Amino acid sequence: MIDPKAFAAEWVEAWNSHDLARILSHYAEDVVFTSPASSRYTGDPSGRVVGKAALEAYWRRALENAPDLTFTLRSVFSGPNAVAIRYFSSRTGAEAVEVLRFNPDGLAVDSAAYYE
Repeated sequence: MIDPKAFAAEWVEAWNSHDLARILSHYAEDVVFTSPASSRYTGDPSGRVVGKAALEAYWRRALENAPDLTFTLRSVFSGPNAVAIRYFSSRTGAEAVEVLRFNPDGLAVDSAAYYE
């Protein structure tokens, strides 16, 4: 079982470290990530990034284009096998929420980002 607050703290720390392997360690190989911002780098208007390898390629480009990116944790919400993380993003200058749903191994299999 995931400890929502501990997971959120580690997730934010991973992003703030810009260590892509550390960030990706939270996600399953078959993850599906959805974000309105992803089409900027993937060209897919659906906003979906399917699979850990595709997610790595997407986030590598995104991090290269945001070298000063930092997240500030605001709050954490929990649900059945899921966590919603509300944070402030320095890139957008606004609040965001990421909702992650986990498999039995505690890795995110579905993740969706929502921006203010």
